[in-house]
Amino acid sequence: MNNELLQEQLEKLRSKYENMGQDMNAYLDGLLLSNYLPYWDYARLDTLMSLQQPRTDFPDELVFIIYHQITELYFRLTLHEYEQIANNGRNVLPNGEDKGWKSKMEPGYFKERVRRINAYFHALTTSYGVMEHGMEKEQFLRFRMALLPASGFQSAQYRKIEICSTPLNNLVHVDHREKFADTESDDEGIREMFQFIYWKTGATELETGKKTLTLKQFEQKYTEELIKLAKTYANKNLWSKYCSLPEEEQKDQALIDEMKTLDLNVNVNWPLQHYKTAARYLLKDSDGVPATGGTNWQKYLPPRFMKRIFFPDLWTTEEKESWGKGWVDDLVKNK
Repeated sequence: MNNELLQEQLEKLRSKYENMGQDMNAYLDGLLLSNYLPYWDYARLDTLMSLQQPRTDFPDELVFIIYHQITELYFRLTLHEYEQIANNGRNVLPNGEDKGWKSKMEPGYFKERVRRINAYFHALTTSYGVMEHGMEKEQFLRFRMALLPASGFQSAQYRKIEICSTPLNNLVHVDHREKFADTESDDEGIREMFQFIYWKTGATELETGKKTLTLKQFEQKYTEELIKLAKTYANKNLWSKYCSLPEEEQKDQALIDEMKTLDLNVNVNWPLQHYKTAARYLLKDSDGVPATGGTNWQKYLPPRFMKRIFFPDLWTTEEKESWGKGWVDDLVKNK
């Protein structure tokens, strides 16, 4: 580095620390004393590798744990993108100074973030073979009994993705959705809609129709957090942000395609891959084997039953009526 460029960089550093009321020389002393950062410390590998704690001695339980942890990390990446979209992205200057949230998104910013979300869900969906073909059925059917009443149903991050995507009335159970079509997203309205949220019907005991322990645990831990999130995202969920874009951007066919792909990824492709795997391990007869949390997975996972659609205005009536039906029919035919 030549002296002129070095002097310029030092001046930028000096200005940065002066603006914070700090002494640059003290930070330079600290830099001289600091150790180099190795990869394993940056990625916290020792901590990461300590997070797998099987509850049985079946080797394939490790596959089960790791894949679910990978799933939650992809969900975390997805929610990071939702946050960026909701708040128009952070305006961070090249010198690191943070100017806070932008008042509006730059052209193309929204589409790029939706594309990223689709990339995360594509990776999740196409990697599900790790679960579908990566465990011995006999091992799975044994070790799963030690996991009661835990269930993937209890993934709060997946619920957050749903809430951040669409107005809450689109997540009401299909049998009650019309009733809440015009419900306000204030505290009262959100709490009322939450009583009929679609996922509750997927966590009822098959025999009695009562709430499973899985659902009771989930509601106790996350209900207030999810209601708070629903209030926060009432006017800045993905659909609301799309509708706030300039009209010419909303008509961008590439963006529309990304939005529809996201709808399919979260509401059709991902749950149906889950369904396909569950069928492989649990569907021994017409009734099947109950899931670990007692969830009614045969009715809960197939999209054609729940008709959960984030962006109904982007789909034709025919497309909505046949939502997910083709894939489920193929699975039943080829099982």
